[in-house]
Amino acid sequence: MIKMIHGIMLIVYIIVSVALAVIVLMQEGKQAGLTGAISGAAETYWGKNKSRSMEGGLILATRVLATVFIVLSLLLNLSIFS
Repeated sequence: MIKMIHGIMLIVYIIVSVALAVIVLMQEGKQAGLTGAISGAAETYWGKNKSRSMEGGLILATRVLATVFIVLSLLLNLSIFS
């Protein structure tokens, strides 16, 4: 039973790892945002509503997947599965 739970957690861990890598690569670089903030472009509609945009969704997904990744990493290293 323990081996089956470990196997399922390992499969989920691999899926989360790949999804996290893909989502991080889909995000825009922060260099364009820095020059836009200096020139005043941050006061536009998209600057104020960034949390509702696709970029905001990617940031939220990154945070959730990173948390799941860390929790699974800790659980998979428990001595129960050895």
